[in-house]
Amino acid sequence: MPPVPLRPRRRPRLPARDSLRRAAHSRTALVLGVVAAVTVPLLTLPSLPRVALWPVLVGLVPWVVGKYVLCPLRWHALTDARLGRWWHLRAYAESELVGLLTPGHVGADLWRLKRLTGSGLDRSAAVVSVTADRMVGALGLALFVGFAGTTLPLDLLIPAAGLGAAALLGLLVVRRLRPDWLPGRPALPAPRRLVQGLALSAGYQLSIAALLLGTLAATGHVLDPLTVLGAFGASQVAGALPGPHGASPRDAALVVALVALGIPLLAAAAAVAMKAAVAWLPALLLGGSSLFRTRREHRAALA
Repeated sequence: MPPVPLRPRRRPRLPARDSLRRAAHSRTALVLGVVAAVTVPLLTLPSLPRVALWPVLVGLVPWVVGKYVLCPLRWHALTDARLGRWWHLRAYAESELVGLLTPGHVGADLWRLKRLTGSGLDRSAAVVSVTADRMVGALGLALFVGFAGTTLPLDLLIPAAGLGAAALLGLLVVRRLRPDWLPGRPALPAPRRLVQGLALSAGYQLSIAALLLGTLAATGHVLDPLTVLGAFGASQVAGALPGPHGASPRDAALVVALVALGIPLLAAAAAVAMKAAVAWLPALLLGGSSLFRTRREHRAALA
């Protein structure tokens, strides 16, 4: 009797957590993000008739406050752990640097989980902490988009609503087919914490709009602030799709929204690219210095 040929063994499917970990260490995504964040401004800015850098710096100041102060304070308010505000400020700054180096910013959450568990917090409690922060941030973004959408023209609002419905449908499909990808326990914060988190989220969204206004002014174009809020809010529905920093679907959607509002394509691409590029400056300065100090403290504790 001839031997039965062996069937090739299938490679086991990696769980979602391992897939995220592999994506967080993807060198291809790192190179793509860095190249996009640097190349687009270099190609677009010299072609513009007038470029001024001081509006970018003016817009950068409130954004740094929003990203590196308001967001960590929101996370601190939603975390049931005896970790001070300064700890959250440092850990969040480190996570932002890691997030910029990973597609979809997934490395930021993985780093925050690592920092929480490394400080003695139970892993399930750490997951709830990061999930609650993400959830409140998403709620704040939804309220912001709803408010900003009232300033949009109908031809821009309808595609944004369609993308939002598609993202919601995708979430329902994932919950139905792969519930293990979603947090297993509820992360609903107390009403007082929820209100505090939403207020901090609103401040952060406004700081992003301030940075976008600054990069637009740097290209010599000005829009009404409420109109910019509407364009930014409409682009956020594309944030459900991951991508490298500076070359994500969210960045592309923001360029399309600005063009729909009358900004030339070259200027819109330059403004969005500058917004992505300047994010590296505080991340390297604040996150990099804190990460260096954290590693030194870790080595000293092991010595």
